[in-house]
Amino acid sequence: MYRYRAVLLRARFDENKDVKDMRVAQQLLDEGEKELFSLIHYQPRQFAYSPGGVAHGREVVPPDWVLDYWHPMEKAAYPEYFARREQRKKEYIEWWEKTYGKPAEPAH
Repeated sequence: MYRYRAVLLRARFDENKDVKDMRVAQQLLDEGEKELFSLIHYQPRQFAYSPGGVAHGREVVPPDWVLDYWHPMEKAAYPEYFARREQRKKEYIEWWEKTYGKPAEPAH
C-alpha cells in the first residue's frame, strides 16, 4: 500500500513539475508534504544499519593509512595487494602534484 501511494504522489509531483508560479509551487509542495506526513506509520521501521537504527555507525572502518604501519612480515602475506597499493599511491601523488602542484617546503 505504501509503495502504491508513493507512486501516486510522485506522479502528482511530476504533473506539476513545470509550474512557474512560485506561490502555487510552494502550495503544492506543502500539500504534498502534509499528505505524506498524514500517511506515514506512527512507529516507522528503522533498519539496524540505517541512520537512526540501533547498529548504525557501530562498525569502525579503519582509515587507509593504518596499512602503512603494518610490519613487513604482515605485508608479505599479501604481496600482490601491497604492490598494487604502492603503485596506486604513486599514481595518486602524481595526479595531486599535476593538479595542485608540489607542496611547499616548510621553512626551517
